Amino acid sequence: MKRIPYLHVLLFLLTFLTTTLAGALQKGVNPLKEPWRISEGIPFSFTLMAILLSHELSHYFAGRMHRIKATLPYFIPFPFSPIGTFGAFIKMRSPIETRQALIDIGASGPVVGFVVSVVASIIGLHSSEVIMRPMDVTLSLGDSMLFKALSNAVVGVPAEGYEILLHPVAFAGWIGLFVTSLNLIPIGQLDGGHIAFAFLGRFHRHLSVSLVLVLAVLGFFSWEGWSIWAVLMVILGLRHPAVMHWEQRLDPKRRFLGWLSLFIFVVTFIPSPFKVTM
Repeated sequence: MKRIPYLHVLLFLLTFLTTTLAGALQKGVNPLKEPWRISEGIPFSFTLMAILLSHELSHYFAGRMHRIKATLPYFIPFPFSPIGTFGAFIKMRSPIETRQALIDIGASGPVVGFVVSVVASIIGLHSSEVIMRPMDVTLSLGDSMLFKALSNAVVGVPAEGYEILLHPVAFAGWIGLFVTSLNLIPIGQLDGGHIAFAFLGRFHRHLSVSLVLVLAVLGFFSWEGWSIWAVLMVILGLRHPAVMHWEQRLDPKRRFLGWLSLFIFVVTFIPSPFKVTM
């Protein structure tokens, strides 16, 4: 008889609650004075949770396909933050033995999460509004090449002095695409790191070191958060564990997945994801 994964269920429910609260706060709801309006945050919460869940379950099932022991997703609630969560993760409890498995596990989450994020972005953009740009100082979102193309196609290019006010579902899609790009950075044991190691082997560490330096430079000239991300990558480690059967060559399907992941990274990467506008 299988045990009920109480911790996973509890973290999932808590994260759904904190993301719902975050979605309500985005709509200007005061949860203390208007607790009945907290449900207005559900569209944002449901969309973001669907993106995170699809990403992690894809890793999970790819691991199971290669007979790798993995946990169910752990969701991380983050109360009183703009999005209500630090994301989600699974733990691999047995080594990844082949390059093919590295590609399947590394690419599955970002590719599926990317598809769900694109669908959410398109749906949300159809309900987004074009408003006059506020005169005071505000924090605005940067655009990746893909999100810029989607917003131009669905909403159109705003006139001078106007901007797009994203619907909560579109904002969740934007977050999903941003998280996808973060995971696909080919450093260490990120999803992109798994893929890069499968292609490059021992040269992967040189790429990791180079990209940490690039992130540090971006942190100085573009967005300070990249410096924090660079430090975090160093703390987590730039090396990737070796696979047991390196001699097995990558087939065309896995090479396609690798190049597809690189394409997704390029079109979703945002040099300045958050910027102050005046």
